Parts: sequence; C-alpha cells; structure tokens
Amino acid sequence: MKKLSKEELLRKSKIPGINAIKMHKFYKGKIQLVPRCQIRDYNDFAIWYSPGVSAPSSEIFKDKQKVYEYTNKWNSIAIVSDGTRVLGLGDIGPEAALPVMEGKSLLFKYLGGIDAIPLCIGKEACCEANHIIEFVKMIQPTFGGINLEDIEKPKCFSVLDGLRADPEVEIPVWHDDQQGTACVTLAGLINSLRIIGKKKSEVKVVFNGVGAANFGIYRLLKADGFNLTKFLFVDSKGILYQERSDLEDPEDYKHELIKISNPEQLQGDCGVAMEGADILISSSIPGPNIIKKEWISKMADDAIVFVLANPIPEIFPWDALEAGARIVGTGRSDFPNQVNNSLCFPGVFRGTLDVCAKTITDEMCIAASYALANLVDEIKGCLIESCILPTMEYDELFIREAVAAGLKAIEQGIARFNLTEEELYSNAKIMIEKSHSELKMLMKKGFIPEFKDYTK
Repeated sequence: MKKLSKEELLRKSKIPGINAIKMHKFYKGKIQLVPRCQIRDYNDFAIWYSPGVSAPSSEIFKDKQKVYEYTNKWNSIAIVSDGTRVLGLGDIGPEAALPVMEGKSLLFKYLGGIDAIPLCIGKEACCEANHIIEFVKMIQPTFGGINLEDIEKPKCFSVLDGLRADPEVEIPVWHDDQQGTACVTLAGLINSLRIIGKKKSEVKVVFNGVGAANFGIYRLLKADGFNLTKFLFVDSKGILYQERSDLEDPEDYKHELIKISNPEQLQGDCGVAMEGADILISSSIPGPNIIKKEWISKMADDAIVFVLANPIPEIFPWDALEAGARIVGTGRSDFPNQVNNSLCFPGVFRGTLDVCAKTITDEMCIAASYALANLVDEIKGCLIESCILPTMEYDELFIREAVAAGLKAIEQGIARFNLTEEELYSNAKIMIEKSHSELKMLMKKGFIPEFKDYTK
C-alpha cells in the first residue's frame, strides 16, 4: 500500500468536489424520468391515460395487491431525508441534502435497476420522529419500499424502529446508514475471521462511536450470534458503563448498549477499551490520529481494524498495519478493503422488490452479508488480508445479494410473490443489465452529453 503524504491526500480529496461543482451545474442534476411503455402514436394515450386507464384502476380497487402488476410500484422506492445528518456535513437542511439523495438514486438505478425518487422533506414541518413516520405512512401507496437517509440520531432509530413495528406499514423500510453499513461490515468480518481463524462467539469487539452506523452494526452482529458480553462501546466521553453519570436517562438509546455490554464495567478511553481486543469498528470522526498506533499495538494478535470515517479514516491503514493490525478496512475506494454500504443496498432492495416483500428483516440482511462474503473466494480463488470484500464493479455481487434476500423473505413468509432461485437470479440480472444498457444508449446517442472539463 502506497503511503501518501498529507499534502497528497489533501489535494486528492479535493478533486472530486471540484469536479462535482462543475458537473452538477452542467447536467443540472443526476436523475430524470423516462417512459417505461411504448408510445406508437397519440392514440396510445387513450390506453395509458383516459379513458383506458380506468380499467386497471378499477381492478386495483377490487384487489389492492394488483397495484404491483399494473404500476411501477413494484420497482420504485422513495429516499426520505430531512437533511439533519448528511454525510460529514451534518444538519444542512433538505435542499442541500438533495444532491446527495439524487446520487443515491443514481446508485440504486445503475447498480440495482431500481427507480428511486428523492423526497427531501422540510425539517421545520417534520422535525420529530413521529412526523417522519406519518409522512412515510402517507406515501406508502405509491412506493414499493422506503430508504431512510441522513436523519440525525437518535431520531433515526425511532423512525426505523417505529415504522418496522407499525402494523399499518405494508412495505419494507430500510435505513441505509444503519442496515446497509451493518450488512457490508458483517460481510467483511465474516471473511476476516475466516482468514485469522477466530470464532465470532470468542472475539472481543470494540465499537468506537455509537452513532447510526455502529448502532446498526451492533444490532446485526447480535442477530448473527456474536457474543455481546465481549462488546465494548466508546463515545466521545469514553467507555459506556452502567454508572456513568451522563447516561442516567432511561430513554437514551445508549441504555440498550449498556445493558448487554461491558460486564466488567471497564472505564477509560478508547485506548483502554482496545487492550486485548480482536476487532475495532470505528465509525466516528475523520482522522488521522483519532485512533492511535499505540492503541492498536495493544490489541490481540491478528487484530482486525475497520476505520470507516470519510474522507480520512481515523488512522491511515499503513499506520494501523505497522502497529500490528493484520486486516484493515476503511471507507475509501482508493485503499484496499473498502467497507461501504454501496456494496449492499442495491442488491438487498433488488431482491426485496422482486418478491414484493413486506419488510426487510435482519435475517435477510445476514443472508445478503454471507452471499457478499462468499463471492470473494469465488472471484479471487482465495481469501487474503488485502481483499476481504468484492468491489462494486462486479455486478454479480448485487445479483447474489438479491437472490439471498429474496429467498430469505420467501422462507420467512413475508413475500407477496414466491419465486425460485433461478427466477430471482434471472430477474436481478435482467434489471441490472437493462439499466446499464439504457444509460449507455443515452450517452451514445448524445441525449446525455459528454462533459470534458475535468480537473485531474
């Protein structure tokens, strides 16, 4: 791994932003609507609109489930955000969040063949969790699923849990910052543990940061059978333990973590927590030097270090390796072992939509994680420390995740349509390849013009 100077990293990190300003202004956004049906001549509007459209509407009125057959509900999701916790920018509001949500829509379309519509809602009108819950419930007739995005904590926990538990919600709801990051992290840990030969029931895991990402990771590791008594959580004030004076509010979401972790009631900073730890999962603030080399040097042999802050990880991977870590993952694509939720959400939602599942369960996420992890050995022929996850250019990974999530939904009895493994595979492959082909055609024909003024 090439060690870059601070100046080189700073310059490199600024280039995407410079090009983003130029290209967003040139294209005036990243997504648009195009027809799905043919229009042979103007007479066809009598079929697609009045008077013909009253026939499918009448059929749906008789049987609500036919909306999945006669409309695009089966392949559409809403990306809902109030702009209160956007990337590393924080509370920037719904308008400033819109470019991010459009980018998410682009990833959904290109990687999963899914039509995703950004819905950035005014935080002044919808500032509480219950307002967002009601908003989602009001729009669910139009969409096959909901992706919650960039909502501040602890509101994001209340919104996701509230919607998943509400019997009136009949479509899947997913919070990518929690479930997507967790899904990919679990896949990375599965392969990392395979490499070092340790069992998930035996490893000591330290979570640095207790925001949406690490909270979601904890929940999925719990569901997959990791030993919770070997978990330690660290926030900006140190290790979480039962008698900490600032954690007396029983409504604080951190109380869930206190109850299940740190049975020895260890106190101190992250360095204390990391002594003898097998795994560090850090989703905190951009580095470097947030995680110290001397802390990693005191971890167990064959330590696994995931430092996921962007744009600069909490410690540079070469420093972590020098300090004794055996496997290091970051959130960056230009370093080995990128742990990024883009490897997960297009595939999981593809499979969820293909069977019209009513929710996305932890078991569906875990099935997708194992499908993602198992693909590495198939692609590379072996597992190595510098390649614990596939990268997003392998379309097969999204297809395999779709199959795994869809089959698990059918097994759990939450799918509206039961498809075979072969049908799920074929559907996902066709939808993703179609999305690629449509984009290439639009570019080739000049309907999407070429942009040339790149900053190198």
